[in-house]
Amino acid sequence: MKRTKKVSNINTMEMISPEGLNESQANLINLANKATDKAYAPYSNFRVGAALVLEDGQTFWANNQENICYPAGICAERVLLSYTHSNFPDLKPLSIAIVAKKSDNSGLATVTPCGLCRQTISEYEMKFDSPIEVLMLRADGHVLKAGGIDQLLPYKLEDLNE
Repeated sequence: MKRTKKVSNINTMEMISPEGLNESQANLINLANKATDKAYAPYSNFRVGAALVLEDGQTFWANNQENICYPAGICAERVLLSYTHSNFPDLKPLSIAIVAKKSDNSGLATVTPCGLCRQTISEYEMKFDSPIEVLMLRADGHVLKAGGIDQLLPYKLEDLNE
């Protein structure tokens, strides 16, 4: 007889007002926002910036880079994580902030990391055995905060074989 089991996952995130951000969070959001201005997005007209703080306090930012040979472009989060890990492979990332703007300057867009970026964040959480806080600026100025990638990616590839 075959037995089945239900697997469920309930996730919640925090919504933080701009005034409720701590100094580090506000700094990351500001850096990610500035990074959007340097994004190369002539095809999607959608600029994304990301900023990250490492365990030693260093902060870095990056943005999305598109290419006419779709899907050769790369998301801001993966540019940033690849750069920091390539240059500082032993330093744990603590927090990453993501901001998106419409290229027509009509304002912010609320986004979460795409599936590839979520799995990439998960990879670094596994490597360092530590969650990475994910901050996502909403169009209304509030910030969604996930305490780790589990809140955005409940069934990661590595979880499927447990």
